[in-house]
Amino acid sequence: MDAAGGEQLSLAAVRDALVRLEDSVVFALIERARHPRNAPAYAPAAAGGGHSLVEFFVREAEALNAKASFFLFMRRLSKHLLKCLKMFLPKPNSTEGQRPLVAGHYQKPDDVPFFPQDLPSPLFPSKTSPKVLHPFASLVTVNDAIWKMYFDELLPLFTVDGDDGSYAQTVALDFACLQVLSQRIHIGKYVAEVKFKDAPQDYSRLIKAKDSNSLMDLLTFKAVEEKVKKRVEKKARTFGQNVILEDNATAGDSECKVDPKVLSKLYDQWVMPLTKDVEVEYLLRRLD
Repeated sequence: MDAAGGEQLSLAAVRDALVRLEDSVVFALIERARHPRNAPAYAPAAAGGGHSLVEFFVREAEALNAKASFFLFMRRLSKHLLKCLKMFLPKPNSTEGQRPLVAGHYQKPDDVPFFPQDLPSPLFPSKTSPKVLHPFASLVTVNDAIWKMYFDELLPLFTVDGDDGSYAQTVALDFACLQVLSQRIHIGKYVAEVKFKDAPQDYSRLIKAKDSNSLMDLLTFKAVEEKVKKRVEKKARTFGQNVILEDNATAGDSECKVDPKVLSKLYDQWVMPLTKDVEVEYLLRRLD
């Protein structure tokens, strides 16, 4: 979430980001469900170094994403130098060159790598944005729990048992699912900040007491959670239906690419609880 991209952090902005990410989560699972489970992709012997193919892929993909900032910098720098050779002064109305040279991967609080120890050190500073979160926000992560949940609990729920040999495509789609789930859950840092600013006295008292359970209760809104569960289930039913042209034909959940109830369960048992874990962990550091 680019909450600092020139707009004030607000509950409405955070909610919009959460709703948009629901679409991304649904589509990511639909794409992954096109392939069977492909268990060999998760066996340690599938790649060198003792890692499974999916772990090897995620490590390399994250490292490549981190390096992408450097290549983006060099491309824009070369364009800038070429422009300087052609003219001494920029055109008055030109906005070229005002954009940041480096976008920066894994520089935002909700963009959290699964294997940070494998990322190359940044060669250039990333885009400087107004800080809307506590500096400790970057240390809050539940990616280990997301990884375990996805492969041990979620994946068997929406993929069929089988092996089509498409291991490269499979792990790439797994990575897409992991990324969007991680982003959705770590937006909890922004949620916590908004809630804290709305009621600083209520939260400060519990933070000083290190009362995690009471913080969790204060953060929980059951009615809102029920609406979210129903909405993602409806989106899965809408986005994942197989279109039937016959007028008298009706598509049920069995014809959906991903069972809509799986999305409801995903949010109920894992996404929203893990998001609140992020919120609590962030809040406990908020007054440091």
